[in-house]
Amino acid sequence: MATVVVPAERQAPARNPWPGVVALAFAASIAALQNTAVVPLLPVLQRELHASLAAVSWTLTISLLVAAVSTPLLSRFGDMYGRRPMILGALALLVAGSVMAALATTLPWLIVARVLQGFVSALVPLSIGVVRDVLPRRQLGTGIGVLSATMGFGSGGGMILAGLAAGDYHLVFWITGGITLVAGAAVALLVRDGGAPGGGRPDLLGAALLTAWLVALLLGISQGGSWGWTSPRVLGLFAATVVLAAAWVAVERRVAEPLVEMAMLTHRGTIGATAASALLGFAFFTSMTGISGFAQAPASTGYGLGASTLQVGLYLLPSTLFMLVISLFSGRFMRRFAASSLVGAGSAAVGAAGLWLVVAHGSGDMYVAASLLGIGLGVGYAALGTMAVEHVDPGRTAVAAGVNALVRIVGGSTAGAAIAAILAAQPGVRGYQWVFATAALAGGAAALFAFVYGRINRRAATAPSAR
Repeated sequence: MATVVVPAERQAPARNPWPGVVALAFAASIAALQNTAVVPLLPVLQRELHASLAAVSWTLTISLLVAAVSTPLLSRFGDMYGRRPMILGALALLVAGSVMAALATTLPWLIVARVLQGFVSALVPLSIGVVRDVLPRRQLGTGIGVLSATMGFGSGGGMILAGLAAGDYHLVFWITGGITLVAGAAVALLVRDGGAPGGGRPDLLGAALLTAWLVALLLGISQGGSWGWTSPRVLGLFAATVVLAAAWVAVERRVAEPLVEMAMLTHRGTIGATAASALLGFAFFTSMTGISGFAQAPASTGYGLGASTLQVGLYLLPSTLFMLVISLFSGRFMRRFAASSLVGAGSAAVGAAGLWLVVAHGSGDMYVAASLLGIGLGVGYAALGTMAVEHVDPGRTAVAAGVNALVRIVGGSTAGAAIAAILAAQPGVRGYQWVFATAALAGGAAALFAFVYGRINRRAATAPSAR
């Protein structure tokens, strides 16, 4: 099993840190919940806001896009000013965004609200940094595992919440805002920063360039089917993506304190976790969105199940239950198995869920696929946080966790665009088979990266702290 690189054993803190860890885990679950709760609501939003499916899909994509940029940026601010203030600030933005979304009656207003909500995704790497500071060495793996596993539980819980709200998006966002207030109060009372804030400067140019090339890429993918893949607009967007991405990499390599350290993306100690995280994020959102869309398609189409949002929530209930149960045992798993092995096994299970739906997609098959998803995400997410930081110098933990969260979010954000492109090219049941096949391939590739690089890194390798 790989050895986690940690600082020397600290003296036990005067106060028990675990209530704070539980509060952070609860908040992390809400950060995941607010994204997946939107997935089964897309057909509802399309109908009530009188917009196309491609347009309302940006309520999911824009939140993930903001998350991709804000995660490393707020992680940097956490290093500069303290992680606890950044966590509370992100939760405050989620409350504000939830209230705006609950009151929204037009798509532009809802998209603005979702921009505010997207900042909360930075909470996960910030929380991992806090846990690294306050827990003793022997409990560190358990603490990170609990955070990661409850994030997976929250992902499934969002789908359930949308179902229990019977597709009322106003109610979904009111509930999200309410539980976020509770989480914020718990964090304010129970969480304390374990490390002293440091200096530094935020990489605002890097954040702007990252935003620009991601928007160009996602817009090009999502509109390729309707505009034409060889149309001047789509080709222009892809050309802009290449130019902006190249400029972003150049800036990140030269700036004193980059938003994303390129070395963290490519070093042998972290590249396995990086690739697995991006692919697992893509497979997860592709599977969840595909299940929701297929299940809610009217039976009159000849392939849909005609399910309501409540029925979709019931289809996905096994995933939430499995993630909850697995989160309770995540500490034991982390002590017995290598993090890379757990990520590999979990990714394989997620891939198997997609493969199952390629060949069988009846009502009962939704439960089978959801169960495989729950097992895979519960196991994989519990270990992903540890795999991302186990070969990193302790002082770079927050940076490594932020990079890993970034690539997972980027992977997830491409899922909606990819699904739109697939269904535009191949509508009907065949299109959904391609959607599920894509998720299966992504899950299998994630497992391959985790297993291969887990073997390469059997001896602990420390990622460089410089670019």
